[in-house]
Amino acid sequence: MSAPEHCDDCFKGVIHEGEAQGQSIQIGGVDCYVATPTGDYPKEKVVLFLTDIFGIPLINNRLLADSFARDGFKTIIPDILNGDPLTMANITDPDFDRPAWMAKHSPESWISAVDNVVAALKAEGVTRFGTTGYCFGAPPAFYLAFKNESHATVLNHPSRLAVPADFEKYKAESKAPLLINSCEVDAQFPIASQKIADEILGNGQFAPGYERTYWEGCNHGFAVRGDLSNPKIKAGLEGAFLAAVKFYKKYL
Repeated sequence: MSAPEHCDDCFKGVIHEGEAQGQSIQIGGVDCYVATPTGDYPKEKVVLFLTDIFGIPLINNRLLADSFARDGFKTIIPDILNGDPLTMANITDPDFDRPAWMAKHSPESWISAVDNVVAALKAEGVTRFGTTGYCFGAPPAFYLAFKNESHATVLNHPSRLAVPADFEKYKAESKAPLLINSCEVDAQFPIASQKIADEILGNGQFAPGYERTYWEGCNHGFAVRGDLSNPKIKAGLEGAFLAAVKFYKKYL
C-alpha cells in the first residue's frame, strides 16, 4: 500500500516569522544550510535535516534547523531539490503542474546529493548522523537508514513511503532507532498506516528502538508548516520538535 504521490496538505502551510542564524555553504558540491551550536558540542555528530518540497528557502525549515543547533546539534540542510524547490507563487498558480514537478523529484533526483554530503562530512570527521525527514524528506531518511549510514531516524508526517514494505525493510535492514511524529489527518501517512508501522516495529519488535507520537487535531505538514495560531497545531509542532531532541539525546 503506497500513499498518493502528493496530497493537498503537501502544498499548504503557514510561513513562520523569524530570522535565520545559520550560513549557506557548499558541502560535497551540494548547496547546504548549516546551523552550528554557539557553545561546545560533539563535533563528530550531525543532524541532517531533510526537507519538505519547499526546501532550504522556506524560512520555517531554517528556523527549525537553528532550533536543533540551540539544543546542541550541528544541523545541516542539504538541497535535496536540486535548486528547484516549490514556492508560494507556485502553489497559488492555477496553471502549476503538480504531477510534473513531483515526477522530476523521484528518488533518483536526490540520491547523489545525499551521498555526496554524507561522504564529505565523513571526510571531515563526522561519525554519527541523525536524520529528521519532513514529508518529502522521509524517503531520503529511510535511504540512509537502509544503508546504515545514519544512527537515529526521525520522521515527521512522512510521505512517499510504501506501507508495509518500507517498514518491513527497515526492521530487516536498519540498525537506527526510529521515531515517527504522526498526526490525525494525513493522507500520506494515515492512521491505518500508522497502526501498521506499530504492528511491525512496536512492542519491542525492533531492538534498536521504536517510538511514535500522535498529535490530535493536526494535519500533514504540522511539524514544519503548522499554523501557530491554532493551539493544537502549535502544541503538535513544538511537541514533535521536543520529541526529536529527546530522541537524539538518547540515541545519537
